[in-house]
Amino acid sequence: MVNWRRLYGVTGLAAGAVAAGAGAVVIAEKVAVGRIRLGPDPAADEAFGSQLGTEFAVLADDGLPLHVQVAGPVNAPVTLVFSHGYALNSDVWYYQCAGLAERYRCVFYDQRSHGRSGRSDPELVSIDQLGADLHAVIDAVAPEDQPVVLVGHSMGGMTIMALADQQPEMFGTKIIGAVLIATAAGLVDPLPWLPAVLRPAVRMAVPSMMTGAKGRLAEVLERSRHSASDISFLGTRHLAFGDPRVSPTVVDFLERVIRSTPIDVIADFYEALIGHEKRHALKVLGGIPVLVLVGDKDRIVDPAMSEEIAASIKDAELIKVRGAGHVVILERPAEVNAAVAGLVARALTKHFRDG
Repeated sequence: MVNWRRLYGVTGLAAGAVAAGAGAVVIAEKVAVGRIRLGPDPAADEAFGSQLGTEFAVLADDGLPLHVQVAGPVNAPVTLVFSHGYALNSDVWYYQCAGLAERYRCVFYDQRSHGRSGRSDPELVSIDQLGADLHAVIDAVAPEDQPVVLVGHSMGGMTIMALADQQPEMFGTKIIGAVLIATAAGLVDPLPWLPAVLRPAVRMAVPSMMTGAKGRLAEVLERSRHSASDISFLGTRHLAFGDPRVSPTVVDFLERVIRSTPIDVIADFYEALIGHEKRHALKVLGGIPVLVLVGDKDRIVDPAMSEEIAASIKDAELIKVRGAGHVVILERPAEVNAAVAGLVARALTKHFRDG
């Protein structure tokens, strides 16, 4: 016969041990974050989240308003259009605006359902739709014969590939160059940070979990996201950046951007990402100067995927930023900006030579 008193006693002790362990973990996290925040913080005075330029809206082909900002000289020889990544918004281009808008006309926009853009019908969430949205932005911000260079980070790079697939005639005429940062052309693995033995089970479970991330479950998940600040800080620091000495202010900024993206938007775009396949479109990019850039410590998108892209595009340049992670645009902005400026110079030279 089961001794229920003894069983409950053991269960109670186990629960107490779990609670004590969880408490110890929380304390350890607070101590770790506290120590990090006491270290050097070169970005402490940066105005992250401030307006990047003149704001207006561009309507996508389904009528959805896309939030757009334009900075830089109106008489610049080229317009740079920046497409951000999954669960982010255009604010992450802060350093690129600061470093490039003095010389070039720079356009930053929020992908549909992200940032200040309108919320999409879930049925229209796809990488192909993002390509169509980019087309609408280009038509609005760079009319007539004004040349354009596209810069895409992560999902933003996939957006460029989708546009190349849909509008190949624009590449080499309207679009004279492209920068693909920390991205992939297909077979995207959204869970690269888990131990390999766990990934198959998690891949089976996550889609149904994400599909259920609506209504009451979404509310619960949102509350948990907003309450776990120290965990989020440490997780963002580990997954998004390669250098543990990255500025705590930069980590805080990126964590806030991610947290501002609703959980149901994350769910909708998760399925769009795992269905992404645009290897066949890479040949279109072979007609223009292309830079492929990635941090060699990227834990989100395997750097080998950037190597594959560069190898598939004629004469593409590959730059691997040593020690940098997935959000290299915030972690190593000076190196990124110099690389982008170099690509723009090559694109303009080719454009005016062939013109």
